[in-house]
Amino acid sequence: MRWSQLFIPTLKEDPSAAETASHKLLMRAGYIRPLGSGIYSLLPLAQRVRLKIINIIREEMNAIGGQEFVLPALHPTELWEESGRLSTMGDIMFRLKDRKGSDHVLGVTHEEVFTSIARNALNSYRQLPQIWYQFQTKFRDELRPKSGLLRVREFTMKDSYSFDVDSDGLDKSFALHKAAYEKIFRRAGLQFVAVEASSGAMGGSASTEFMVLTEAGEDMVVLCKECGYAANVEKAVAAFDKYEFGNGKSELEKFPTPGLRTVEQLANFADVGAAKNQIKTLVYSADDQLVLVLLRGDHELNTTKLMDFLGAETVRAAEEQEIFEAMGAHAGSLGGVGVKPSAAKGKIAKIFLDCALKDRSNMVTGANHDDFHYKGVDIERDIEATAWSDFRSVKTGDACIKCGGILTIEKSLEIGHIFKLGTRYSTTMSASVLISSGEKVPIVMGSYGIGVERLLAAAVEGSHDKKGIVWSQALAPYDVIVNVINGADEEALAAGEKLYSELMSSGIDVLLDDRAERPGFKFADNDLIGVPLRINIGKKLKNGIVELVERTSGKNEDIQLQNAVDLLKQKISGAS
Repeated sequence: MRWSQLFIPTLKEDPSAAETASHKLLMRAGYIRPLGSGIYSLLPLAQRVRLKIINIIREEMNAIGGQEFVLPALHPTELWEESGRLSTMGDIMFRLKDRKGSDHVLGVTHEEVFTSIARNALNSYRQLPQIWYQFQTKFRDELRPKSGLLRVREFTMKDSYSFDVDSDGLDKSFALHKAAYEKIFRRAGLQFVAVEASSGAMGGSASTEFMVLTEAGEDMVVLCKECGYAANVEKAVAAFDKYEFGNGKSELEKFPTPGLRTVEQLANFADVGAAKNQIKTLVYSADDQLVLVLLRGDHELNTTKLMDFLGAETVRAAEEQEIFEAMGAHAGSLGGVGVKPSAAKGKIAKIFLDCALKDRSNMVTGANHDDFHYKGVDIERDIEATAWSDFRSVKTGDACIKCGGILTIEKSLEIGHIFKLGTRYSTTMSASVLISSGEKVPIVMGSYGIGVERLLAAAVEGSHDKKGIVWSQALAPYDVIVNVINGADEEALAAGEKLYSELMSSGIDVLLDDRAERPGFKFADNDLIGVPLRINIGKKLKNGIVELVERTSGKNEDIQLQNAVDLLKQKISGAS
């Protein structure tokens, strides 16, 4: 393609509304243009990169036995009602009626549609395993779309689904996808980390996110540089310090704490002691049942962990009136001492304790009497626990649960997510197969996603400089730019045309910059769009010499024009 014919609307300045590097550079380099809030048009350069990403993904999915589908983006709501997700998806889902008044939704994801195909076509265990995938447009009504292609309302996703007869089969399918994803991201030139994650609205028993560490990310991941432990903050766990407060066991004692409502205020009061010697008591409503959640005073509740543990459809912090009617006191004076779980409406149904409170004694907690607390609390003796689990948020500096090393928390961007769905969808949607014993069992499923345009933007976030984008050879819209520096020189023009033709004949994606512009202007544009290799044809041509410039390193060298095609083929082949 000739630059003079190609649509590349570059900009001299960063768009004022752009926040992240990828947003600024993809706009400036003529890759994308906004149509509306969170809605972007991909221009020719972006489409070339997008197709390269799709091709990499397709090759790796086919390599693990994937079969490609294309399913509708418009779904009848009945499917989503069957799975139970029509209500739980909430406002993120676009909903509409057709001219006959029938209700439809735009696909946020495709578990329901793939499951509907499976239940009608897969009848025997002999038909399993299956891996099905597609590239399809997804729609999400984001409240605050931002950061260019990183948070949008319409995007392309590669979503795949595995169907197995049992959990062992799911483990194998999950491992196949994990390995395939690692190959995809490595081929794309991305530095990434695989982290444990919450399954969230997708459901299922386990999930892994693939993250790029970047300041443009909206997720936080917990990392241990000593042993490689990695998890999303929603899932991360840390070791807790074991210690004793005071001199062993003591009697429960109620004492006045006038006007003291916070852990910090209590920590400075008399002999109460530090926040870690206190019990933080929170009241939540889970599917209209009130529950107590108890943590150490210096720990914060991780609401995702609580939601995952409860498995409830709706979880929210209890309202002030609900708390007072159930506990007899207001927030700041609450505690689990003497509370008896009850199934009666408006009462505390269950009491959950964070594992960091295990075996603790001589603690301080609210007395369920405004302006009074208890000290000398023995967890095992004084509080009736329904269950124990890890409910706290990990903090920077906590100890690694695996090796005891120091944990850090860094911003990250999700580029892929894989889920062990289990029988979450096959049970609700009646997708089952007959096994050898003649018994019908629900199909065991997995779900696996990659956002195509998000991966494109993530590549820019991870590889750019002050001049513009720096593409890897695998993703670049073109392999090489042939830049004729002196447009008025007939010999240079002819040499450029000849090299351009030879490169195309060799199967190399080449862009001929044939514009009659000054060299500095052309170099700036060439650097901005990020093509990895450039051949400059100028004054040294009279000696058979052209200049080879590498975008990544900035290295430039003189080479013989007659050797240019072979040398470029070697460099491109070596980078792939």
